Amino acid sequence: MALPLVDGIFPALIIAGALNSVTGILQTGLLIFGGSATVAVILAEMEGSRREQLTSILLLGAFLIPIAVTEAAIAETIETLLNFEVFHRFAGLVILAIAAKTASSKVGEYLPSPSVIIGLGLVASFNPAGAELVVSPDPSRLINAGAAAGTGVGFAGAVAVFAPRLRGNVDIDLFRFGSSVALGMLALDVLGLMPTQAPVALGVLGVTALFAFDPGSAADPESDVAADASSAGADFDDAPAVESPSSHSVDGAVADGGDDVSGGVSAGDVAGEAVVADADDAVVEDTDDDSPEPGYGYPGEGESRAPWL
Repeated sequence: MALPLVDGIFPALIIAGALNSVTGILQTGLLIFGGSATVAVILAEMEGSRREQLTSILLLGAFLIPIAVTEAAIAETIETLLNFEVFHRFAGLVILAIAAKTASSKVGEYLPSPSVIIGLGLVASFNPAGAELVVSPDPSRLINAGAAAGTGVGFAGAVAVFAPRLRGNVDIDLFRFGSSVALGMLALDVLGLMPTQAPVALGVLGVTALFAFDPGSAADPESDVAADASSAGADFDDAPAVESPSSHSVDGAVADGGDDVSGGVSAGDVAGEAVVADADDAVVEDTDDDSPEPGYGYPGEGESRAPWL
């Protein structure tokens, strides 16, 4: 969550004017400070009880919000050193790069890091002619910056509160891809290429969250296999017996003077044992397969994406 403050993404968005509206604040808080990475870390890697998780997030927010406000104050001075029109384009490009990295870790390997893009933007837009030290920053800009960071902290806290319900029921791959599309919409909005003033990025994120939540994905497939095996055995037991030559017992040959012992085996016993053995093999093979739980190894995973990608 603190990465946007470290690599320069958040100051770039402030300079680009992405926090000048309520929707801009929400989009920045949910997609830049929050997003699929925050969801994956809280659901898969964060340990401790719900209270401990909330405490950790609030402690992070206690540092995150003041730093965001400080960067907003410094951004006004940096803005006087830059050509806004040129830097504005680089701010949109850095969001597009983040969207591509979110959608595919393999594509992200070939793209420069956000800090590199922002550094190039600073060099390309550097214009010291209008340099000015701003000692009285705009209070509204500071409030908006704190609100954006607070939105990200609140989003993380909400995920931690509902983590027992969300864990195992959220398709992280689907939420990750939808978040990347929402980031792309935000980038187009920052670049001024969106033909509408509606909060498209927020709409995409909301639809993504709706479809990524799948309460049935946490079902235990091992119990399903056992149930299928039990029903198969029950069907076999209910089937009527069929007389056949192989169903009669066959006496084994004995030596002279030995007792006459019946060594016959019925076909029903053999078939019943075969059904149980097949069911056991199915359970073992299903157990050896990979876990059906969604992979939470964001931002990079080795396995292939879902077919719809």
